[in-house]
Amino acid sequence: MIKILFVCHGNICRSPMAEFVMKDMVDKAGLASRFLIESAATSAEELGNPVYPPTRRKLAEHGIGCAGKTARRLRHSDYEKYDLLIGMDQANLRNMQRICGGDADGKLHLLLDFAGRPGEVADPWYTGDFDATWRDVEDGCRGLLAYLTESGGAKRRS
Repeated sequence: MIKILFVCHGNICRSPMAEFVMKDMVDKAGLASRFLIESAATSAEELGNPVYPPTRRKLAEHGIGCAGKTARRLRHSDYEKYDLLIGMDQANLRNMQRICGGDADGKLHLLLDFAGRPGEVADPWYTGDFDATWRDVEDGCRGLLAYLTESGGAKRRS
């Protein structure tokens, strides 16, 4: 099983969007049983809060639900639990490295690195542009799924 944790600042916009987009993609590919996909925050600001309403609406536009998801914080122990911890921007990545105590196993990445266009996922909390965030997340998740299936990682990994 491939275990993926998406990470952003508050775990109410970008990382839950990535979590549920990726779950939808692996489900449609018939690979859901081979993945554990979750999301977390680097901050404590939104702990326990549900997915931000505009993010829920954007997911719903594409037929994707996120009911029951509430923000949780990244823990040091998550580094051992997950195969990949994927941040949305450089600030997330720095905080992930701090919380996890580094990245000795090369598990920490940025989502858009898998899209073939390095950069940061647009933060709709500041921009209000959930369409741009959707495009970034969809491109990143599509590239991540291709990477995992082409590398054979989706076949079997423990």
